[in-house]
Amino acid sequence: MIIVRAPFRVSFAGGGSDIASFYEKNEGCVLSTTIDKYIYLSIHASFNAGETILRYKKSEVVHDTSEISHDIFRACLKKKNIKNVEIHSDADIPAGTGLGSSSTFTTALLMALDAYNEKETDKEKLAQEACEIEINDLGNPIGKQDQYAASYGNLNFYRFQKDGSVRVEPVKMSPASKVKMADNLLMFYIGGVHDASQILSEQSQNMQKVNKEKNLIQMCELAEKLKIELENGNIDALGQILHENWLLKRTLASGISNSRIDELYEKALKAGALGGKLLGAGGAGFLLFYVSQDSKEKVRRALDLPEIKFSYDIEGTKIIYGEYN
Repeated sequence: MIIVRAPFRVSFAGGGSDIASFYEKNEGCVLSTTIDKYIYLSIHASFNAGETILRYKKSEVVHDTSEISHDIFRACLKKKNIKNVEIHSDADIPAGTGLGSSSTFTTALLMALDAYNEKETDKEKLAQEACEIEINDLGNPIGKQDQYAASYGNLNFYRFQKDGSVRVEPVKMSPASKVKMADNLLMFYIGGVHDASQILSEQSQNMQKVNKEKNLIQMCELAEKLKIELENGNIDALGQILHENWLLKRTLASGISNSRIDELYEKALKAGALGGKLLGAGGAGFLLFYVSQDSKEKVRRALDLPEIKFSYDIEGTKIIYGEYN
């Protein structure tokens, strides 16, 4: 048996600029970190010859890859030419909550299949293959940041270049700065799940509108600014940059925010949060806030929502049980 884990990500600034309709015209950039919440995949040979068994929130037993209903399972197993296996998927956090779950799943699955095939991979190849599966093969109108974040792990600045290549630049911070940043971040679950593809499809179409494109350019500039501030030790700048990024992001598509999200956001600011954002494409999931130590309890009381405590993941997608032969 082989077990692989892949981390979820938290994006701070620039999200949405990793979509081809934007970065092919303007270089995109995102600053994000992976966190210690994971998707786990196990794979081993199927006991019953001729059967492929898939266990996720549903169960599938098929005799041919083409019969698989789960798009990503079907595409990845076809690409790697693997059958007669049993694969189980579990996660610390539900899908559709804004932490890049579909791409995290794809990345974990590809590494597990490579390991089963006794093939090694590297972080760049893994991220590229995950993008190919989701964007090219399945035609999902999504970006590239989640696949790269899950593969590489850690706190990074990603540049999405016009030719489709991606540069990964680690954000260089002192240990004390990283601790302060993590201590001052609060993440709350607001419930629900979203259809990221629908929101991102509308956002991509909106790139034809000059004001939407201009806002996304400004979001990229904020990501650049945040990288500089963090590397200079000015961690508190994260609050204002999160706030400015959120005000711009919520204009990109109609499904990104709603009256409840706006109300919760204002409550947090009034309680002392320095800034924040909804994670992911929008509409549901998690709110993230940067809060000074003396205001954390006030924000918790004001929102009265389930809080998810987290720290950094620094490893990215990895095998945690079993080895390449």
